[in-house]
Amino acid sequence: MTVRQLFPQSGEFPLKNLYLNHNLRQFAGQERPFIYANFVQSLDGRIAIPHPNKPGPVVPENVANSRDWRLFQELAAQADLIISSGRYLRDWADGRAQVILRVDDPQFADLREWRLTRGLKPQPDIAIISRCLNFPIPEVLTANGRRVIIFTTARPNPTRVAEIEAQAGQLFVVGQHSVSGGQMAQLMAELGYELVYSAAGPQILHLLLAGGVLNRLYLTQVGRLLGGWPFSSILEGDLLKTAVDAQLHTLYHDPAALDGLGQLLLSYNINIIR
Repeated sequence: MTVRQLFPQSGEFPLKNLYLNHNLRQFAGQERPFIYANFVQSLDGRIAIPHPNKPGPVVPENVANSRDWRLFQELAAQADLIISSGRYLRDWADGRAQVILRVDDPQFADLREWRLTRGLKPQPDIAIISRCLNFPIPEVLTANGRRVIIFTTARPNPTRVAEIEAQAGQLFVVGQHSVSGGQMAQLMAELGYELVYSAAGPQILHLLLAGGVLNRLYLTQVGRLLGGWPFSSILEGDLLKTAVDAQLHTLYHDPAALDGLGQLLLSYNINIIR
C-alpha cells in the first residue's frame, strides 16, 4: 500500500501515516490556530451529487474510497478542533451524510493511540457553524467529555440558545449577518485551540478564505468524470475580493486506489493576506 511522491521530490511512501507524517502539530503555539481543510473530488471537480431519493447532496459513492478515508482520519487525528456545520448535522440525522465527526473507529485505533501518547484528548472537540441554529446535536458528539462549541451571527433566538447551551456547550456570536472567519479564528485561539480541521463544506471553506485564516488545503482527485447538475465544487459563495494564492506543498500518485484506477493526493499552502 504505497504511493509515489511526485513533488517536491520523488519517492515511494506507505499510504499509512502519509499525512500523519506531515506533522501538523509543529504549527501549534502560533498567535492564531493553524486551520486546514480537506476535500475529495471527481476529475471534473464535483464533491457532491444530488441524493437519489432524498433532498440535498451526497458524496458520490464512486468517488469516496477507503484509502482517502484513511487520510481523512489522519488529518482529523492531528486536530484540537473539527469544524462542522448545522447543515451537516441535519444531513447526518437524516442519514445522508458520512460519519465524519467520530475518530474512534476501531480500525483507526493506532490514531487514537497516537493522540493519547502526545497528551491529546481521545477525540478532538467539535465546532458547529450555523446562522439559524436549526440542527440536532447527537449524543455521540458530547460523549466522554467532548466539548461542542457553536459559532453563529448576531441576535440569535434566545430560546434556542438556551436549549443548545443546556444540551451541548457554549455559543458565540462572531459576525453580524454571516460568520466572520477572522473573528472565529481569534476566538478559537482565545479558547486554546491550536490545530483546527475543517471537515465542513464549500461555504465554510469560503468564509475561511474570505477571512484570511485558512493555512492549508488538502485535495484528493479521483480519476473519474461524473457530470450532472447542480454542480458542487469545493468553494461556494460570492466572488472573493482578492484571489487567494495556493502554492503546491505536496503531490502524490496513489495508483492502487479504486481497484487500480488511481487518484492524486495534493496539498496546498494558502498565501494568507491580512
